[in-house]
Amino acid sequence: MLVNMINCGHCHTEIAYNYCPQCGQPAKLKRIDAHYIQHEVLHVLHFEKGIFYTIRELLIRPGRSVHIFMAENRSRLIKPVLFITLSSLLYTIISHFFHIEEGYVSMKGMVGPITTSINNWIQNHYGYANIIMGIFIALWLKVFFRKSGYNFFEILILLCFIEGVGMLLFSVFAIVEGITNYKLMAVSSALSAVYISWGIGQFFNRAKLMSYVKALIAYLLGMLTFSIIVFAIGLIGDQFLKH
Repeated sequence: MLVNMINCGHCHTEIAYNYCPQCGQPAKLKRIDAHYIQHEVLHVLHFEKGIFYTIRELLIRPGRSVHIFMAENRSRLIKPVLFITLSSLLYTIISHFFHIEEGYVSMKGMVGPITTSINNWIQNHYGYANIIMGIFIALWLKVFFRKSGYNFFEILILLCFIEGVGMLLFSVFAIVEGITNYKLMAVSSALSAVYISWGIGQFFNRAKLMSYVKALIAYLLGMLTFSIIVFAIGLIGDQFLKH
């Protein structure tokens, strides 16, 4: 249908019809109302390209699912950054709701104010700290799988999906711990490490045992590197405060 000539609000191309010929944006955006909010929520949750479908695929065949996302079809899974952000947010909300104070990364005994503040932030926002930790895990994966042909950013996308499921596992155990008061940190940490190693190993080479071993080592080294750097930053900051 022909409409009055206007400029696209996104790319400023002249529009003669209902959609921009350059970027595809509608010529006239619909007003935000209850129907819009409902559509956005269902868009995130619906089966195809939805969070439930993404979780199912990543639990059943993580390596193949991420392969397909990278090389063939990026419309079936939810966007990786959105996925890990939602997963991390869910864990943060659950841990705060149940007042789960036992952390997965801890620097207890460090009495310096900056170190203590950093440690408290990690404990209270472990979901988001996990995203930062993924950068260090990706660096180690790049070292261990340097012959795979995947660049650093592709490995980060892999980790967004795999660690996103890891955060969901933490969330499930956090709910159980909050209801039962049983300390499940060791169980959830071990299960998450096993899943992440399995998912990463399956992505690089599902047929070789060493892929899973290297994935586990890279995961542990990434966590260790993150902890060392965080501790070093806190220690240096505390030393500056003393002078």
